[in-house]
Amino acid sequence: MLFKEISLKGKYLIEAKIELKTGLHIGTAGNSLEIGGVDNSVIKDAFGRPYIPGSSLKGKLRSLTEFHHDKLSLGNVIYSVYNEVKSENNIRMHMCRDENCPVCGLFGRNHGEHKVIIDNDGKIKPEDFSDGIQPTRLIVRDAILDEDSISDEMRDNMDLDYTEVKFENNLDRITSAANPRQTERVPAGARFKCSFVVNVYNDDGNKYLNELITALRLLEDDYLGGQGSRGYGQVKFKDIKICYRDADYYKGNNQDERKYEYKELGEIKKLG
Repeated sequence: MLFKEISLKGKYLIEAKIELKTGLHIGTAGNSLEIGGVDNSVIKDAFGRPYIPGSSLKGKLRSLTEFHHDKLSLGNVIYSVYNEVKSENNIRMHMCRDENCPVCGLFGRNHGEHKVIIDNDGKIKPEDFSDGIQPTRLIVRDAILDEDSISDEMRDNMDLDYTEVKFENNLDRITSAANPRQTERVPAGARFKCSFVVNVYNDDGNKYLNELITALRLLEDDYLGGQGSRGYGQVKFKDIKICYRDADYYKGNNQDERKYEYKELGEIKKLG
């Protein structure tokens, strides 16, 4: 792709609450198991409160958008993580050179050389995407727990300050022997405060804001975090606030903002 001049036209600032309809588990790596502790804990901040990492939320939204736009086809999928020895550790994702691609345009491309999958056997060819890089439009913040959403009644039935512990068994199909496991979850009813920024460049208009709204709708009918097929991670977005600030706002030429408020995603019509 030849050089294309890019100018910032404005920013959409989106704030919302993520309400858990079922328990949420987003795990953390590197924790040691203490005696009497939970062996499958959730990620927490420095104050011991669970949160939803922006990387987890953005990754899930990107994955759903890739499927929505049928972007997982040969020649348009790369290995973002590649281990020739342990192929089960390989991570595949969409990336292409199309400057109008809704996925790459919203979520971004990684620069440098990548391994593009070109056949069903996993054959690859190296391709350098450095000359196709554009600024990533979407910024996803960490979603912070609304502590007031954890009521006293909920705490009376919880195992820890902010979370519950769910006991599960994996059963041997032959001997019926059980392998018990404890999973920490943020309980249903808890809410997180989330925020997004969608940068508007050149003639973007509302294209990428609409893509984000669609991705959020897809997520409501899917799941967030781990073990979604077992009922975990059903979420709903509520109290959505959208604010648009054009480039002049940041230059100090005016303080005009366009603001919109919605109780839920279903109220938002496609913005033209």
